[in-house]
Amino acid sequence: LTDPVATSLPPPPIVAMGPSQRRVLIIGGSFAGLCVARDLKDHFLVTIVDAKEFFEYTPGVLRAYVKPKHLDALTFTLYPVIEGRMACKFIWGEVTELNGVERTATIQPMFVKDTEVIDFDFCVIAAGCNFGVFHKWGESLWFPTIHAAARPEGSWPHLDERFLEGRRRHIFEEYKAIKDLNEKHASVLVVGAGFIGVEWITELEHFFKNLKLTIIDALPQCLGPLPANAATYCSKYMKRHGIKEFYNMKYNAKDPNFYASVGIPEGPNKEYVCIGVKASNYFMPAETLSEKGPGGGGWILMDMNLAVKSRDGKVWSKDEQGYPRIFAIGDCNYGCVDGPGPMDNWPIPAIPKISYPGEEEAIVAIRNVEKIDKLVFRGAKTTHMGYPIELATMHWPWGAGMFATSLGPDDACFVAGANWVKNSGLMCVWGSPCAVQKEIIEASKVDECAFGFV
Repeated sequence: LTDPVATSLPPPPIVAMGPSQRRVLIIGGSFAGLCVARDLKDHFLVTIVDAKEFFEYTPGVLRAYVKPKHLDALTFTLYPVIEGRMACKFIWGEVTELNGVERTATIQPMFVKDTEVIDFDFCVIAAGCNFGVFHKWGESLWFPTIHAAARPEGSWPHLDERFLEGRRRHIFEEYKAIKDLNEKHASVLVVGAGFIGVEWITELEHFFKNLKLTIIDALPQCLGPLPANAATYCSKYMKRHGIKEFYNMKYNAKDPNFYASVGIPEGPNKEYVCIGVKASNYFMPAETLSEKGPGGGGWILMDMNLAVKSRDGKVWSKDEQGYPRIFAIGDCNYGCVDGPGPMDNWPIPAIPKISYPGEEEAIVAIRNVEKIDKLVFRGAKTTHMGYPIELATMHWPWGAGMFATSLGPDDACFVAGANWVKNSGLMCVWGSPCAVQKEIIEASKVDECAFGFV
């Protein structure tokens, strides 16, 4: 028999069950971002958003400008790797705003007029940085121009480097321009004799023998704070190949006597600025960004757990239990946790903006996402061994002291053990074996990021 009272009641509401796995949003599909995705993909719903469609091995891109076909060895499109091999979600678009309270990201997808808002349980920011310290948007050859607002104000607005083909066309154009300079026996000035400046000028010398090359730096030696024997090795190489060097020399193009002081009285035909880095965290609110630092500040502040913090030192995005939900890793963050007194006493001294530290920071962020997931969503309080679950803290990564500097395709030097102390580290490999070492690192790293055999 049918109960007349029961049949007269409205049906119960249908409640959609949330996913059993938590959602992780990763901003940036390069070294650190892909590292996070590889480790979290089996137990979380991972989405990567990147403003460009491809991965590029930034440490090797200098070679592509003098040997364009080398770009193929440095790049791959992200969609088939992230969605095909990793079984994660890829959004090709630019993050325009991150809301820490609501835990949402506003994204401008490619090919769509309106922005979209997505929510997440955890977010890992691995958005990288730019290199053009004197340019408003940090524009440089070494990283593609990918932000929508930057493209119209850039030096190559006719090219859309969010596409791999746009990046390739830019490299072709620069290669042709260098080739024309070479045919005219033109003079070229490289400003900055750090490892990027040294690599760039030695690449130019190897592939374009007619160029008249000069490199300057404000420091007393090349390679900045790296050990003196490595600087001497590079300097001897440049002298043997006819590259003029000027140190303790500040760049001042407005000084009428500047160019004469570096042996180019009429000025160079071409200048390349290879100094510094510049933040590109345009989607973050001002209270989460540093007021100082390289390139004038704008770096994402983080605490010892790599959680994003505000300028008053508080965790910026935390849940009801006080656990952080947004982390910043790699080149986008402040690069240190400072404190009173000399850098030796800081909780985390300044970390150089190279790929290895970003991946080590990624591991710390991964562990904290996993631990917070256990604490908040699974009700766990202890590890399998009975110890209390505590968040992992960052440290100064030993790999941050490894620098491999190319001197053309056939020579290089490798420094290990460097830190924040000037002239620290040891040059342990050099010559042609080091050039081979760099090629192995490059090939294996690109394969690893592509979720390949390595």
